[in-house]
Amino acid sequence: MIRRIVLMAALAALSQSALAKDWTKIRFATEGAYPPFNMTAPDGSVQGFDVDIANALCQQMQAECTWVKQEWDGMIPALMGRKFDAIAASMSITEDRKKKVDFSDKYYATPLGLVAPAGSALRPELTSLKGKRIGVQRGTVADNFATRFWANDGIELVRYAKQEEVYLDLAAGRLDATWVDALEAEGGFLTKPAGKDYAFAGQTIFGRNAEEKAVIGEGVGIAVRKKDTELKAKINKALAEIRANGTYDTLRKKYFAQDIYGE
Repeated sequence: MIRRIVLMAALAALSQSALAKDWTKIRFATEGAYPPFNMTAPDGSVQGFDVDIANALCQQMQAECTWVKQEWDGMIPALMGRKFDAIAASMSITEDRKKKVDFSDKYYATPLGLVAPAGSALRPELTSLKGKRIGVQRGTVADNFATRFWANDGIELVRYAKQEEVYLDLAAGRLDATWVDALEAEGGFLTKPAGKDYAFAGQTIFGRNAEEKAVIGEGVGIAVRKKDTELKAKINKALAEIRANGTYDTLRKKYFAQDIYGE
């Protein structure tokens, strides 16, 4: 009987070993439509800060990484459906998302900002925005914030599948402003020719109170399935290493003059 128990335990251990992943191959997903963090090159490949950071992590982990383009709306469901292993798409670490997936440590932090025609008197406040049409990308932290704090108070939210579609309608006069990730707005619109007549209206915010901070989140991380604890640990170790060896700062300087990691 003892021999039988020992044999069964050994077989179970072998089975667990066979099922365990070594994570030498990782499939990352990004949107490819959120410059300068992720965008699609003319040849169809993805590039941008998110992509560069994930590729650097893969190099540090000595892993072979491939990329999947995924629409933002279906990003987390596709991760849960095993279409890919990790999301590197400027996804903010929020309490709601942590109910479904796990996150790595943050790799940057960004405030939200209101983009409107230059010189606009609008401000990211209820009294200023009542009666206005504000564009947001569906399913983003900006959308979640505006839905929670503004949507039921006389502000018309107009939701889009992609942020670039918001900018097109803003430029066409169909929106009064867009509420958006401030770093994305700066790198993907305000510094481009199309955004020359626009600016941030009022201050950008990380959250002015505990309730707002809970919605905006604690920074941007890489999302993985909750059960993939070894992958999360490997990513966190590699992230700490590229922060320490200067790789992170080298990549950041390609896109941003200022420090975007935060405290």
